Amino acid sequence: MNPMGSRNNTNVPDFILMGLTDSEEMRQVLFMLFLLIYLITMLGNAGMILIIRLDLQLHTPMYLFLSQLSFIDLCYSTVITPKTLENLLTSKKIISFMACFTQMSFFIFLGATECFLLSSMAYDRYVAICNPLHYPVVMSTRLCSALITGSYVIGCTESLVNILYMSSLQFCKSHVIHHFYCDTTPILPLSCTDTHDTEIMIFIVAGSTLIVSLTTICVSYMSILSAILKINSASGKHKAFSNCASHLLVVTIFYGTMIFTHLKPKNSNSLGKDQVASVFYTIVIPMLNPLIYSLRNKEVKNALIRIMQKREGSRHLKRQQH
Repeated sequence: MNPMGSRNNTNVPDFILMGLTDSEEMRQVLFMLFLLIYLITMLGNAGMILIIRLDLQLHTPMYLFLSQLSFIDLCYSTVITPKTLENLLTSKKIISFMACFTQMSFFIFLGATECFLLSSMAYDRYVAICNPLHYPVVMSTRLCSALITGSYVIGCTESLVNILYMSSLQFCKSHVIHHFYCDTTPILPLSCTDTHDTEIMIFIVAGSTLIVSLTTICVSYMSILSAILKINSASGKHKAFSNCASHLLVVTIFYGTMIFTHLKPKNSNSLGKDQVASVFYTIVIPMLNPLIYSLRNKEVKNALIRIMQKREGSRHLKRQQH
């Protein structure tokens, strides 16, 4: 296979991202909306990471996974949103061949990593609810580190496989990408070589990621549901369900939009609907995740209160010393 970006690999030095709309007024509205979402995403996810790092009571497996999810969402949004904002402001929506493949590789890497990170979080909730007495032993620091590292390694491997196959293609047709970011689906039709093997490999790798991660999540939550139904008290059931409600909501939104976008017949929806769904899981979901966990989680709220009280106490002590 030729190395990515080789000039022998393509007669197209640049691509043009068509974006979401041709309307000048709509582009201005989308720019302001996406900029606001991006700022909230940065503040929300960075804030979540900072709270978990500063509060010792949150140094548990669940919040270790959550801090990694916030980091992934922060990176995920940064890979897509800044270039989208730039293209909304300019009429020349050009992205170089190398920049396009770089964006695509990080997008695949972070998306696959998040899939396995969410499945690791589901397993964590399974152990916490179905086997609470052995939770500290089972969910050891070593296992948590292995699950997190494994998620990144699998994500990196999937990205590498996709990029190696995509970079082996020649691009000498139209250089117009009918999307607002670089992804395999809108780029494949631009190749002037046979893409059958590449499409099969991408389908196998992406399908395996989706099946393995989603199966892990479904099995975990079926076991959790079975355990909750065996609890006699209503308060006990409510407490057990509240422990995994935020994660279940995040999983439903993330996988729901991903399945809608990628696992439906190509002629069932218009390109516009595909792009709306893509906007949701590339730009909106990274903003929603920290909001869901912070608004629905008393421990995060209490941690924020403790940090603010501690800071206020430190300031008061310094004023007294002066």
